[in-house]
Amino acid sequence: MTLTRRAVLLSAGALGAGAALSGVLTGPATAAEPGPATDSKWTARRSDNGWAIDPDAMDSFRVEGSPATVRLHRAASAVLLHVARRWHYEVVPLHSSRDVLGHRTDRAVRATYESNYLSGSAIALLGAGDGLWPHQEAIVRDILADCGGVVRWGADLSPAAACHFQIDVGPDAKPFTQLTKALRDGAVHHNGPRPGAVDDPAAPKRRAEARRLARAQSKN
Repeated sequence: MTLTRRAVLLSAGALGAGAALSGVLTGPATAAEPGPATDSKWTARRSDNGWAIDPDAMDSFRVEGSPATVRLHRAASAVLLHVARRWHYEVVPLHSSRDVLGHRTDRAVRATYESNYLSGSAIALLGAGDGLWPHQEAIVRDILADCGGVVRWGADLSPAAACHFQIDVGPDAKPFTQLTKALRDGAVHHNGPRPGAVDDPAAPKRRAEARRLARAQSKN
């Protein structure tokens, strides 16, 4: 398989994920890492995506099919766990809780989107240290399309972070509440996709929707 320019860029993003998210996830950054030269403190009561920063709204959740657990906002958990579940089965396995990062309390951020970890409405899925191959990127794009634009990928943000996924709308947005209800109803009634079993991401209709959403989210 030939490594494309896009895959190389994603590789750099994955290798630098700790750098791009260093203010929240990993501590001090080095001068070679992307983002501003110094950390800044997020002082607002809401994160960049409009979610309230409320430590009492957080809980720990297991990523289905994996040994990993992660702390998330309870209202955001159904959507972000859906993303993590598909990532685990279809992109890169999550071997432990160290492979997935959620809610953080350190308000030092190097990019505004990092503030979304403070509200538990973002998740970092690690383990792709060698970058994503084109077929893996296609799966990620399908996951985003599966979420109907509710979730945004860090590869489309600046600085890019291929491990980062965030709820990209407020908690009261209709697309978010509809998606959350659909995911939770499917889990309760056991009529959702079986673990590891989803509609074919290569189906023309799904690929077209994934491309459309990628164009839309990359422009914002």
